[in-house]
Amino acid sequence: MDMSGGGAGGRERLVIIGGDAAGMSAASQARRLKGPGELEIVAFERGHFSSYSACGIPYWVGGEVDERDRLIARTPEEHRARGIDLHTRTEVTEIDVAGRRVRARAVDSGAESWTAYDKLVVATGARPVRPDLPGADAPGVHGVQTLDDGQALLDTLARAGGRRAVVVGAGYIGVEMAEALIHRGYEVTVVNRGREPMSTLDPDMGRLVHEAMEGLGITMVNDTEVTEVRTGPDGRVRAVVTPDATYPADVVVLGIGVTPETSLARAAGLPVGHYGGLLTDRAMRVRGQADIWAGGDCVEVLDLVSGQERHIALGTHANKHGQVIGTNAGGGYATFPGVVGTAVSKVCDLEIARTGLREKDARRVGLEFVAVTIESTSRAGYYPNASPMTVKMLAERRTGKLLGVQIVGREGAGKRVDIAAVALTAGLTVEQMTALDLGYAPPFSPVWDPVLVAARKAARAVERRG
Repeated sequence: MDMSGGGAGGRERLVIIGGDAAGMSAASQARRLKGPGELEIVAFERGHFSSYSACGIPYWVGGEVDERDRLIARTPEEHRARGIDLHTRTEVTEIDVAGRRVRARAVDSGAESWTAYDKLVVATGARPVRPDLPGADAPGVHGVQTLDDGQALLDTLARAGGRRAVVVGAGYIGVEMAEALIHRGYEVTVVNRGREPMSTLDPDMGRLVHEAMEGLGITMVNDTEVTEVRTGPDGRVRAVVTPDATYPADVVVLGIGVTPETSLARAAGLPVGHYGGLLTDRAMRVRGQADIWAGGDCVEVLDLVSGQERHIALGTHANKHGQVIGTNAGGGYATFPGVVGTAVSKVCDLEIARTGLREKDARRVGLEFVAVTIESTSRAGYYPNASPMTVKMLAERRTGKLLGVQIVGREGAGKRVDIAAVALTAGLTVEQMTALDLGYAPPFSPVWDPVLVAARKAARAVERRG
């Protein structure tokens, strides 16, 4: 493959690095706007798969999703049939910004070639954080970010000699993978350096997740650091070591989080922010570059509540970034205004949701606030199967402006966070929220929805604090 001469027949060439949510959404949107006669689209993906749901990997590993291919929205063959020249198992190793070209290497053969571009999209995603510890790269230690990672983990589970698993970290991936391994029949220990699991919640709400995990049979070890991943004579993982104990392990899953995969962009001199993600303008153009865009897990985005840049690795954002990039690269106009930081997850039947700022986030940006917590139910209390729900709400002390919401409860709890996400985006105060005209019937909600109960309590707290 040698495409060093630019698009054929006077066409522009759009080159995309990364074949998942942001990259292929950009490719598809650009193709909708410009046909193959106007725009050549070439995409490179170092893995085997394209356009898949990384968020679904824990449910595939745990068995709730029975087939890997159910996580794939569009195959490489389907993209090619739509006029997108997608090269899988091909890794871009260099971006030559001055020469407007990229160097790609075939993973299996090692063959290298240059491809010229008129427009470039960087959608390289994120990579699992691996601690700098002895044994962290040993066979049997897995990060889980791509379908290839998920397949590698399942291969290890199929041949592991024992049934003991240690998950390092208790963020979204750590919690979800711990449950998946329980479903696989493993004895699971989670080693977490935080006070409670789910550091995206305040510790008082994280405690509810801790209790649910222990109820599922997971051993939680908080407030400790891993110092070593111990291996056996065959080089494979055997245990995880902390200052106070050693936990036997036949498989280790890293759930510490992810970091933007921007080594390629950094080497090319493209700008990165505090969290290591590429910096873009609202049109998702890389700052200082007229014809380079970036999106997905490799970028930082504006937090509309704090006013600062953040790195949030979520498929919802990546797909929106791709739509914006594809529109702009295809000759249209679109922008991505920012995020409020909404996320949901679950442990067994416990639903976990959050949006906006935690207490420490608000303190970090200099906001004074009130925080209230209420207990309510998912349905009218007299209606069958009403389940408890805890809602925590933060509001700015002086103005009463909503700052953040966290919800932990059973069925019907998680998606209630969307009420708060809309209120945050609209800049509502908690007093204004109390007048929201939400749907009510006993099977769906108490007459005062739990989010509105929290808003009423927060409004009273703001009034008392002046």
